[in-house]
Amino acid sequence: MTQSINQTETTTMDIIEDMPVQALLDHYAEKGVEIKLPIDELSIVQHIRRLDVNGGKNGKGSVETELPIDENAWFFRCHFPGDPIMPGCLGIEGMWQSIGAILAAKGHHGKLRALGIGEVKFFGEVRPTAEKVTFKVSIDRSLKNKQMVIAVASGSVEVDGEEIYRAEKLKVGVLFDDE
Repeated sequence: MTQSINQTETTTMDIIEDMPVQALLDHYAEKGVEIKLPIDELSIVQHIRRLDVNGGKNGKGSVETELPIDENAWFFRCHFPGDPIMPGCLGIEGMWQSIGAILAAKGHHGKLRALGIGEVKFFGEVRPTAEKVTFKVSIDRSLKNKQMVIAVASGSVEVDGEEIYRAEKLKVGVLFDDE
């Protein structure tokens, strides 16, 4: 796997390609910048395909992340027995986590919080036979004060290249740690 980073400062990276999300978080932790994403079963976003801190339709940041599908994943066993599908809320969580990756790449650190969603449309589902889920997110605007930064974004979820969810006004905040 190739990992490519175009780094302009010690705490921010402009473009990231083909990098495990954990490698990005480890990179920042070494520099004293930490952002907390969920771990273990709720670590939905596994791999960054491409992240551009100045990308997207508004130039505020965009990312494409991936989750490889394991047919034995915990959610297939319980949602629904005999008719397994990935819960739609995990697709939303993947988009929220993807926004967190952009905020980390912009150098923000602290506690990541999902703050809401304006609208979401579901028109497909993830089955155990799928190979991968792709999350595509573009930040529309962001706000910052002394306590936090908030990003408002648009996003989509694809399964094996076919769009199955679309969301508007995804809101994620990073609460700054008390210094």
